[in-house]
Amino acid sequence: RGASWLAFLEQWGLGACLADDMGLGKTIQLIALLLHLKEDDAIEEPTLLVCPTSVLGNWEREVKRFAPSLKVLLQHGEKRSQSTTFAKAANAVDLVITSYALVHRDLKTLKRVSWQGLVLDEAQNIKNPQAKQSQAVRELDAQFRIALTGTPVENRLSELWSIMDFLNPGYLGPRNFFQRRFVIPIERYGDTDSLKTLRSLVQPFILRRLKTDRTIIQDLPEKQENNVFCGLAPEQASIYQNLVESTLAEIESAEGIQRHGMILALLTKLKQVCNHPTLLNKSKKKPDLSAQQSGKLQRLQEMVDELMAEGDRALIFTQFSEWGKLLKAYLEQQFNQEVLFLYGSTTKKQREAMVDRFQHDPQAPRLFILSLKAGGVGLNLTRANHVFHFDRWWNPAVENQATDRVFRIGQTRNVQVHKFVCTGTLEERVHEIIESKKALSEQIVGTGETWLTDFDTEQLRNLLLLDRSAVIEDEE
Repeated sequence: RGASWLAFLEQWGLGACLADDMGLGKTIQLIALLLHLKEDDAIEEPTLLVCPTSVLGNWEREVKRFAPSLKVLLQHGEKRSQSTTFAKAANAVDLVITSYALVHRDLKTLKRVSWQGLVLDEAQNIKNPQAKQSQAVRELDAQFRIALTGTPVENRLSELWSIMDFLNPGYLGPRNFFQRRFVIPIERYGDTDSLKTLRSLVQPFILRRLKTDRTIIQDLPEKQENNVFCGLAPEQASIYQNLVESTLAEIESAEGIQRHGMILALLTKLKQVCNHPTLLNKSKKKPDLSAQQSGKLQRLQEMVDELMAEGDRALIFTQFSEWGKLLKAYLEQQFNQEVLFLYGSTTKKQREAMVDRFQHDPQAPRLFILSLKAGGVGLNLTRANHVFHFDRWWNPAVENQATDRVFRIGQTRNVQVHKFVCTGTLEERVHEIIESKKALSEQIVGTGETWLTDFDTEQLRNLLLLDRSAVIEDEE
């Protein structure tokens, strides 16, 4: 339904806002539309997709996975092409993917191409019409425009105006008229007639389905597993690279149990870098976390933002209790509310009180961080409907056990499981090994990462070396 609705509006050159709840497949619906256009020989010019930097790699992967026939160009990083070189490359593909940060910077270059479609993912990024990126996307011409967002209105009606004005310029009138006609009567005076009028105006252009809708839930698997691929920030990448190069040299000259120990220590450090470089900082002073230093943290923040707006609850698993402490403080500061954290040092009494509160208290915190060892078994936390594996145990059985804190008898909603993987690093390569051996992986992989210690140095080098193209570099 979603894909055919998009196709109908595209046919008439009308802008569409696909505002389905998180996890209902907005990405897949857009890919289906592009495939439909390709099959009908209706792609005459490329489509430009603009998304947050943190999901560039994810989009590229999803398109390759579900629509290998679509030709894709990633416009990103300091080596990206400009002016006529870019225009030539863009016109040879079906889809160009770039980030909000670059639209403003590369505007002249992007304007050299005649776009068939312009798609904004996480379109709440243009909710402030005054922002540079909001103004830049409005300057691009396209035959059809699509906005993808799970939260079309977060706090104010003016955000809806901004998205609708991007999709169908002028349709809701100028901003000051919209303010007088709708915002003031509805927000200030609760005017239901104005609300009805506005709803009837925007309804044809917004498709929003909710996970709570019984007719939708029948179409969904009870447990949806998504791999969330995150790039490394530049600082993360250089720390990762240096660690691999310096330690591999030492590992080469070691043997036996010492070699095993060194490999395990290196794997742990690399995993920590993939979470956040701060984890390697052993100084006593309290670190100041920044999402700019970690692709994973950026993506987590965006996803939590969306699920909070939808009134959902989440468990976040990590194998590092130190990271759990830092993440708890960071998320509390970002979202201005308490976050629960259960780890090895939590007493039995505290543990029971936390679980009881999370499950039954109407005012309970909506985020619960758990260390995988302490919180992976024996708990019933069915009030959450999202599970994040922030770092991976590399043992599917252990991860599934943790997920089953939520996906168990008593769970009345569909559960979404988000497994974070840093692209271009050993996390991605181990993920690929596990995926390719899914049926056997429990027997092959065993527990933890001890199986990796048997690799020879050359195999290790191939496993650990960084793929530079995965680095998020567009803030240059």
